[in-house]
Amino acid sequence: MSNENNTLIKLTNINKVFLTDDMETRALSGVDMHIDNGEFMAINGPSGCGKSTMLSIIGLLDTPTSGEYTLNGRDVASLSASERARIRNKEVGFIFQSFNLIGDLSVYENVELPLTYRGTKSSARKELVMEALEKVDMGHRMKHMPSQLSGGQQQRVAVARALAGKPQILLADEPTGNLDSKNGEAVMDLLKNLNDEGATLCIVTHDERYSTYATRSVHLFDGQLVDGDGVMAGV
Repeated sequence: MSNENNTLIKLTNINKVFLTDDMETRALSGVDMHIDNGEFMAINGPSGCGKSTMLSIIGLLDTPTSGEYTLNGRDVASLSASERARIRNKEVGFIFQSFNLIGDLSVYENVELPLTYRGTKSSARKELVMEALEKVDMGHRMKHMPSQLSGGQQQRVAVARALAGKPQILLADEPTGNLDSKNGEAVMDLLKNLNDEGATLCIVTHDERYSTYATRSVHLFDGQLVDGDGVMAGV
């Protein structure tokens, strides 16, 4: 049961419909879900079930066709485009399957870049970048280029980049998808440690093994939250 005072994210009857070439594709249908401060939520389900769409809505990269989304007590629909952009930049950290590191920037510069866009002063940037890199055990690689790192190391840098701005929530879209099982487990251990330190996380994954790292998990199937028996569920 969620304590309303501790709820960071609340989705109520969220629907998302894509219209292409006179076709209607319903990506999400009547989704009710909450994420509390300090929680580690896993959204699992097969490919194409709507997981990434849900994460995009939570991260303000997309908007629902209908329904209500409340973030930290604010109705997201009432926010202006500039307010949404500010929240994305300051309050949400993104970790992607494909790392999305910039090849001609060093590890340090990749982690620093979002802080530069934010207008953080140089001295503060250095402190935040080094703190984030040390947390993921990549401080000794700060001068390396992404091409000089393994996949697991690149994902650690991507986690550091998401962490550096001290966001309210970390959103990870299949963060182990491009990693072998050993590196996948290492990244999940890292995320679990961050949660143990107080970070709020939401990951989407099609691999049930990684859902066990979360404090709570939900299952998405054909755009609907379901329980283990395929029955619709609200959380």
